[in-house]
Amino acid sequence: MILEHILVLSSFLFCIGIYALITSRNMVRALMCLELLLNAVNINFVTFSDFFDSRQLKGNIFSIFVIAIAAAEAAVGLAIISSIYRNRKSTRINQANLLNK
Repeated sequence: MILEHILVLSSFLFCIGIYALITSRNMVRALMCLELLLNAVNINFVTFSDFFDSRQLKGNIFSIFVIAIAAAEAAVGLAIISSIYRNRKSTRINQANLLNK
């Protein structure tokens, strides 16, 4: 596939993720938007690795590290969100002031 098509797809996913992250009011949706941003970055890593240096797998290996970090981030984030939901009965970002008790 042509490099420009993949970069347009990746930038489209990244823009959707940024827009949804800025406008979301739900914490779970914000975590999903972060995952969308990380996946757009992974598409770029794999594309540039394949396009510029197909013999070495540096971009592929780096994207595996990003996937592992994203999985850890999702696990910790969901644990924090479930704790906030248990205490506040809401997952809305504007209602999660934990310092005001």
